[in-house]
Amino acid sequence: MDKLKIPMAESGMAVTVEEAKALANKIGYPVMVRPSYVLGGRGMEVVYDDDSMTEYMNAAVGVTPDRPILIDRFLNHALECEADAISDGEHAFVPAVMEHIELAGVHSGDSACIIPSLHISEDNVKTIKEYTRKIAEEMHVKGLMNMQYAIENGKVYVLEANPRASRTVPLVSKVCNIRMVPLATDIITSELTGRPSPVPALKEQHIPYYGVKEAAFPFNMFQEVDPVLGPEMRSTGEVLGISEHYGEAFFKAQEAVQSKLPLSGTVLISVNRKDKAEVVDVAKSFEASGFNILATSGTYDLITSEGVKATVVKKLHEGRPNILDMITNGDIDLIVNSPVGKDSQYDDSYLRKAAIKARVPYMTTIAAAKATAEGIAYVKAHKDENNSIQSLQAWHSEIVDK
Repeated sequence: MDKLKIPMAESGMAVTVEEAKALANKIGYPVMVRPSYVLGGRGMEVVYDDDSMTEYMNAAVGVTPDRPILIDRFLNHALECEADAISDGEHAFVPAVMEHIELAGVHSGDSACIIPSLHISEDNVKTIKEYTRKIAEEMHVKGLMNMQYAIENGKVYVLEANPRASRTVPLVSKVCNIRMVPLATDIITSELTGRPSPVPALKEQHIPYYGVKEAAFPFNMFQEVDPVLGPEMRSTGEVLGISEHYGEAFFKAQEAVQSKLPLSGTVLISVNRKDKAEVVDVAKSFEASGFNILATSGTYDLITSEGVKATVVKKLHEGRPNILDMITNGDIDLIVNSPVGKDSQYDDSYLRKAAIKARVPYMTTIAAAKATAEGIAYVKAHKDENNSIQSLQAWHSEIVDK
């Protein structure tokens, strides 16, 4: 990356507790820590202070000078994205940039994802594709490669360079109508077959619709496990929703993972203090869609002070029936609950566990809550239309070369 002058977050390696704390303080908390060799984000964690770093290092197994702990600056409120590339060692092609709905800090396999990107600026999309091409060509990758990036304050940082196929390859292939695996196989076997590389002939295309990948989780089988998402991968599969509108594609994807979003009813909103700035727009969107809103005291005070009608919002009260009773009794149709975190004296994991048991759709990030509100609003406004239900081949027929 230094040779190509491509930015990465500040990072380093440590073997002892003292080394780890010194490095983390130099970089600045929070930091992302992980073992040297990791699959599926196993053992990865966001660490916020020296005490937590000490706990992590003391619990780490098999740390040696040859297998140190990796420490990177955690990119705050960063938009994460990734790109799959087909490379022949000299040229590389990127069909589309995939934008994660959840912000950096949630494992890429667990985050919902938009293909092609929706909120990333055109300049940043060009930068991501250019970085991917440069890295693939510098590494002389032959076949498929996956790159992961984060955008913090408009600047693109490389998170990972994986010279291998990713789980997103089938999704990109379906959305972009490009047969990535056969193309990569042609490249890899070219010395045997004599066939020329297909990469130079590949063209940039305009895709007039969106595919939303959503992860499928096994939490309904493990109802006492807190389903909050983080750096360690917890999903066991994924689905794809396609529509001309991003919100409807997200709605379809939720239905495909058996978490169909309601079009009316009551939504419970309880978010941590870091999400307070964004929760107002979410509440206003649910209000516009005709939902009743149930909110915890702090969230209630905030959204009503910002113009959400008190006749729509109800503040949770002490005593019975409490939140747990209302979820169990079917009085809540949707839950937006971002974890309060370890700095709170309250444990709100019971909300998420109750949602799983009662089969109530729930969102644990404010980004997913925004996508949910947008999807519900679009589907309600177009519920009498069936234009977005068509075959994959019909969607592909709408793609044109740029």
